[in-house]
Amino acid sequence: MTSLFGKLINYFSNDIAIDLGTANTVVYANGKGIILNEPSVVAVKKEPNGTERVLAVGKEAKEMVGRTPGNITAIRPMKDGVIADFEIAERMIRYFIKKSKNSRTIFKPRIIIAVPHGITQVEKKAVKDAANDAGAREVYLIEEPMSAAIGAGLPVQEAIGSMIVDIGGGTTEVAVISLGGIVNSVSIKCGGDKLDAAISSYIKKKYSVLIGESSSENIKINYGSAYPQENDSQKISIKGIDLITGIPTSIEITVEEIRESIKEPISLIVNAVKDALEQTPPELASDIVDNGIMLTGGGSQIKGLDILISKETGLSVKVFDQPLLAVVLGAGKVLENLDFLSEVTIE
Repeated sequence: MTSLFGKLINYFSNDIAIDLGTANTVVYANGKGIILNEPSVVAVKKEPNGTERVLAVGKEAKEMVGRTPGNITAIRPMKDGVIADFEIAERMIRYFIKKSKNSRTIFKPRIIIAVPHGITQVEKKAVKDAANDAGAREVYLIEEPMSAAIGAGLPVQEAIGSMIVDIGGGTTEVAVISLGGIVNSVSIKCGGDKLDAAISSYIKKKYSVLIGESSSENIKINYGSAYPQENDSQKISIKGIDLITGIPTSIEITVEEIRESIKEPISLIVNAVKDALEQTPPELASDIVDNGIMLTGGGSQIKGLDILISKETGLSVKVFDQPLLAVVLGAGKVLENLDFLSEVTIE
């Protein structure tokens, strides 16, 4: 009877897996796959009486970044992979849960949320509380590198060493996994956001031109590289504010200059991989020599990063064919396999 009731709950609920990322939130629904992929941004308006009202969440809110009047603020509640603004994060999670509900939903959803490896108990509680307050029936946490490795199809349950490098918006997680657990890992607060900031800082320092967050991100996505490219001499036009005159202006810089601008954060990522390899037991290290390193996350799409890491480590490096979705795909697989759930989720 309990089993039948459990099946009814599962059928009439809308269980979901969430990759609550610094840059984007991706939602996977049990039996449906990915149903939502939006920026982790909330636009808030401050009312005359001092209260705050949520105007928009996700894509609509991101479009407001850098374009809002003084009483409207576009907030990113996630910082370095964890909740920085609990109240806004809870509103954002509530919005995404509501948006992912289907018509036959009766029971509250069971939710799996991917979190950085090694987050504190306080941070874990904040994530769980936000999900519970947003309407979850049960909340489970899975570490991002484990989830990414599962999503990328690595043999995480076998007695084989697998190395995953997940480069997100706020963090880079490097982990060696074997027998369903993380053997050793290195986590640094360096990801796509730091690359954006490095580009903006370089242009400001060298050309005295200020560019916005969206411009930095677009430059990174379209022209960012970690290794010499054929189009290094190509010049691209960038619009911003001249810091001397205060007037909008346009400058031209080369692709090679963009690579130079992100050299420091790229080096931090490469060094994190090296540090993780140095900590790896010899038996598992030999497996990694045979099987190579898997890159996931949005930052893994930087042109030539796989080549640079391969040159620096002497190992083969592969970028997962759906790098932005690896974490949520892994959490989704766990959501659909209850036996797997108890093995890889954390308290």
